Amino acid sequence: MRIAFIAGNWKLNKTRPEARALVEALKPLVANAKAEVAVCPPFTALETVGALLTGSNIRLGAQNCCHEPSGAFTGEVSPPMLKDLGCDYCIVGHSERRQYFGETDEGVNKKAKALLAAGIKPILCVGETLAQREANETEKVVERQVCGAYAGLSAADALQTVVAYEPVWAIGTGRNATPQQAQDAHKFIRGLLAKLYDQATAGAVRIQYGGSMKPSNAAELLSQPDVDGGLIGGASLKAEDFAGIVNAAP
Repeated sequence: MRIAFIAGNWKLNKTRPEARALVEALKPLVANAKAEVAVCPPFTALETVGALLTGSNIRLGAQNCCHEPSGAFTGEVSPPMLKDLGCDYCIVGHSERRQYFGETDEGVNKKAKALLAAGIKPILCVGETLAQREANETEKVVERQVCGAYAGLSAADALQTVVAYEPVWAIGTGRNATPQQAQDAHKFIRGLLAKLYDQATAGAVRIQYGGSMKPSNAAELLSQPDVDGGLIGGASLKAEDFAGIVNAAP
């Protein structure tokens, strides 16, 4: 039985005082959630937020990492550093990282391995652009990204991962995949995992939907059999909106 997992990706938002206010408002609103909950603040707020989450049911996540544990990599943050701050999760390969910072499938795979070695669970992002969907290349693109992300990972490793399907055309646009479109993509991803590993492993890995999920559409999306939660962007910046999504989880 997969427990729904709702993670908030704050992106490039929230100073430490703002982060503190958001977390303090959020904690009581999700205290009785059935879903697992995490927030992923920017690096500068991780320590502040981590301290506030102590004793709560909210996990801490990061938005990115370096593929190396240490060394001459100016400006980077390593998985052991994130673990030291109390991170349980880290987003890898978000479409914005791919689009603006040249992140590749190979780079996603390296980061996933580095995170697993540090005891952090990667949230592996995959998804197609509008042009790719209109060219009927969704499955081709997603298969390449999934196979690239999981290259060299064992079944035991895979069980420590989360997949986030994020149709790029639905991120921050107000457009979202229909529940059936989301279900079709999630079912396809689970089928890929079954081919890479086995049915039991594929059935245990959680697949989140990311792309303009909000309180008004969360329940319908989360009711789909292969939609196991959400990676939430804009709606995670308001405690009431994020809690509305969390508490919509079955």
